[in-house]
Amino acid sequence: MVGRSVGGMAVELNHTIVASRDKVRSATALAELLGLSEPKPFGPFIVVELSNGVSLDFMDTEGEIHSQHYAFLLSETEFDEVFGRITAQGMEYWADPTQRQPGEINTRDGGRGCYFMSPDGHYLEILTRPYGSGS
Repeated sequence: MVGRSVGGMAVELNHTIVASRDKVRSATALAELLGLSEPKPFGPFIVVELSNGVSLDFMDTEGEIHSQHYAFLLSETEFDEVFGRITAQGMEYWADPTQRQPGEINTRDGGRGCYFMSPDGHYLEILTRPYGSGS
């Protein structure tokens, strides 16, 4: 069930902390790649605000960074813009999460998507259709 509430309370993701080696560099790189507003400091974090009210709060760490996966839902036009920046920067990308289809995009659910790595080793994804939503 999508969007089901517990006890009548709507539950939404508000933010998540993203471990990084250089929070300013990492947050700025993501914001620029996605065409978002400049990240803002908040306490020990550098915050990237997404259009749905969720934020990615980048925090420096000296310990091991465990790779996380972050997927960003975009319009077709936004996908073209972001994908254009990925290719212009010479970034590696894959059609699949197992990196078996390098240099390709996928067309799942009648949309488009691809995976790529952040500077800190997080696995990022852009897609135009939520999984299970289309043909």
